[in-house]
Amino acid sequence: MWILAHRGASRAAPENTLKAFQLAFDQQADGIEFDTYELDSDIIVFHDKTLRRTTNGTGRLLDKSLSHLRTLNAGDNQQIPLLAEVLALTPTDALCNIEIKQLQAPESWLHKLEAALPAGAQATSNILISSFHHHWLAQIARLKPQLRLGVLTASTPQKSIKKALQMGAYSIHFALETVDEQYVLQAKEAGLKVLVYTVDTPADMLWLQHMGVDGIFTNVPDVALHALDRQATPPSL
Repeated sequence: MWILAHRGASRAAPENTLKAFQLAFDQQADGIEFDTYELDSDIIVFHDKTLRRTTNGTGRLLDKSLSHLRTLNAGDNQQIPLLAEVLALTPTDALCNIEIKQLQAPESWLHKLEAALPAGAQATSNILISSFHHHWLAQIARLKPQLRLGVLTASTPQKSIKKALQMGAYSIHFALETVDEQYVLQAKEAGLKVLVYTVDTPADMLWLQHMGVDGIFTNVPDVALHALDRQATPPSL
């Protein structure tokens, strides 16, 4: 079962920062998950619509210029990172789940994604694109069918399984509060990978592993590494 660090190792380091992502890899996470917003000139890595909770800034994120956002302290003197910086930090054999919180247009977002790939990297084989905005994923699927897509759902697993299949998604991402064995079995029998968020206790990790879940998103990858049976190497995407 994959261990994906939710916004990096965010229990121990400021979420969605290069420090949190590097710590996740130091703690032997199989990959990272992070949130993105598309600005006019770039894609930045951030979760909230507003700045106050995780930075020393105030106001709406999308009301600020990129240059201003880059001056803010996102915790421990970390900058709000660019997508390119996170991808450059990510080992080539690690999984990278990019969640889309906001985009201007699927075409421009895909162009910026391609520009953010490390120099010489043409493949996106270790990248998984996810969102709660399923219409964006469907448009991306039509434009770039080779990309792996993950359908996020918080409350309607059965409907989301149907949507995932309709768009040819790679995976479905259930909330811990809504997942059960029936939904996991239904999704896996349909050919979908099943990932669950956010899983921070050993008991829940072991329960999901027993259920056959393919991966978890956790704020504590070090806890997951010690809790889970990792005799077998987790598969690549």
